[in-house]
Amino acid sequence: MALRVGLVANLNKPEAPGVAASLTDWLGRAGAELVLPPDVARATGWRGAVASLADMAAGVAFIIVLGGDGTLLSVARGALPSSPPLLGVNLGHVGFLTEIELDDLYQDMPLFLAGRGVVDERALLEGRVLPREGGEPIASLLALNDVVLAKGPFARLLRLRIRVGTALLTSYRGDGVILATATGSTAYSLSAGGPVLHPAVPGVIVTPICPHTLDQRPTVVAASETVEVEVEAEHRDIMLTMDGQEGWAFTPGDRMQVRLGPAVARLLRRPGWSFYEVLRKKIAEGDRGDAN
Repeated sequence: MALRVGLVANLNKPEAPGVAASLTDWLGRAGAELVLPPDVARATGWRGAVASLADMAAGVAFIIVLGGDGTLLSVARGALPSSPPLLGVNLGHVGFLTEIELDDLYQDMPLFLAGRGVVDERALLEGRVLPREGGEPIASLLALNDVVLAKGPFARLLRLRIRVGTALLTSYRGDGVILATATGSTAYSLSAGGPVLHPAVPGVIVTPICPHTLDQRPTVVAASETVEVEVEAEHRDIMLTMDGQEGWAFTPGDRMQVRLGPAVARLLRRPGWSFYEVLRKKIAEGDRGDAN
């Protein structure tokens, strides 16, 4: 029986349509049964099976994702609840989450078609926004990297009050706060001074954004705890974003509650994959400014 594989591509990357078209031909010759989303099928002239991301995720062995880390984050959320393994092919820059560089695509792909890939499970944040006056949640939150609450470009500082469970963790004035998973520890949280966590470490990183004080430090909260953030401000220019891709306006006085949820994203890795090797290599590339 042919292996059923999904293929998703970020068509905003100039090289993506050409890479996707070549890869569909190669995979077909390798005996794989392919499923593409409608936009990629149109861009490549694909005449085979087409399905939405959610439907695709429910019926494939794994999904190949052509893009960068941002594309992989989006697909990871969209593939829930089925959450098949995702094989990231880096068409972006640093690429902490993607597994294959474009130059190695056809060299590495046979290993995954043969079922020799290793699944790397990553926890997701889930949460909700509750209105000041009580009642039903305003929004539901889901993120693989981080949930960020921050002031707009022209707004004054926010007053943030952060609780873990029922205990007050901290209160400060600043530009906002990042709540990050271990996966997101190498993203925005890292830039704001947060720690790097191995992906297997279960916890939520609470990283202040430009706190107007000398005694605020990032804190790692246990996976079993719920982090609640309440904001006071004299303006309404406040944004809540998930993975830097989805967001809403946040009203002062509303409360955001976030914790590690039961859902996981599954990333395909080559045998022998090492987080520390990736960290060393990718951070060095970013420092040199020569990341592909």
